[in-house]
Amino acid sequence: MSPVLALVGFVGLCLLVAAADGSIVAGAARGWYLSLNRPPGTPPNWVFAAVWTALYAMIGLAGWLVWRRTVGTRALRLWGWQLAANAFWTPAFFALHSPPLAFAICLVLLGLIALTLRAFLPLRPAAAWLMAPYLAWTGYVTYLTAGFWWLNPS
Repeated sequence: MSPVLALVGFVGLCLLVAAADGSIVAGAARGWYLSLNRPPGTPPNWVFAAVWTALYAMIGLAGWLVWRRTVGTRALRLWGWQLAANAFWTPAFFALHSPPLAFAICLVLLGLIALTLRAFLPLRPAAAWLMAPYLAWTGYVTYLTAGFWWLNPS
């Protein structure tokens, strides 16, 4: 497979997850989400789209860099699992209106991102560094999710 085509595939897959999740948020954000009490430090809504778009591009690039070094490894399987877990957070929070489920997904996601980063480090350090902001942002999202759960118990 062409490296350029593979890059488009890796980044495209991540952006597809973003688009699918974005379609869920677009409907829910106007109603249920806007009625919630927000934890301290919640950014304006437009920040989420901007940050996630950049992060998804970085996640795709990181996966592609590792793919170029080695195909079919544990590192790439972890990359796929973390992307799948990421895709489940938005439906859990916005479609199911379940901060507790979304929080559980965050905990799993944090573990998968950390494992992916650790697996990427010896293969392509640059790929691991591309995952680091994602890990940090997901930690922040975990805090926000817990805060939404705490402040909106019903």
